[in-house]
Amino acid sequence: MLTVLVDYESGNLHSAQKAFERMAAEVGGGEVIVTSRPEDVLRADRIVLPGDGAFPACRRALDAVDGMAEALEEAVQVKARPFLGICVGMQLLASTGHEYQRTDGLGWIGGDITRIKPDTAGLKVPHMGWNDMVIDRKHPVLEGLNTGDHAYFVHSYRFEVADPAHLLAHVDYGGEVTAIVGRDTILGTQFHPEKSQSAGLRLIGNFLRWAP
Repeated sequence: MLTVLVDYESGNLHSAQKAFERMAAEVGGGEVIVTSRPEDVLRADRIVLPGDGAFPACRRALDAVDGMAEALEEAVQVKARPFLGICVGMQLLASTGHEYQRTDGLGWIGGDITRIKPDTAGLKVPHMGWNDMVIDRKHPVLEGLNTGDHAYFVHSYRFEVADPAHLLAHVDYGGEVTAIVGRDTILGTQFHPEKSQSAGLRLIGNFLRWAP
């Protein structure tokens, strides 16, 4: 069993790698590697796409790795390998990003990435720090996670899903902010599970055991 964390120079993968390796050892999740090689993505059993920074920069960086976007499309959309996007890696699942400029996403989960505009005075953007999740829908990767569990966020833009069925969890930050999206074998978290202590590690362990 092989899980790949895609390295496209859009974030520090060290903490994510350590968290996935730790949980793989605990749940019998097999090997975890960090790679920028499309051929590794094509042979992977599970794929993780982290992302930090601005949506357009992450999309350009992904496209700059020769063959990577095509390998992801083949592995996730055609072969239906379990996929987890983290932070901007989740946002890239959307149809369109609107950070600085209009940018096409991967289009795997319909929706738009728009700036957070809290309707409560005193709330600042970025949305940064701990927040309590509200679980909207059951999912195997969310087993053992409950409304009220804490997750760690650092972001200024949010995922507005086109289909409410794809919203698995949200948080309140002067309005509803998407925390987890999913459909079929595709999942994404706006928060950083590797920084979200027990709830995040549980989600990672569930993902490594997930056999859709």
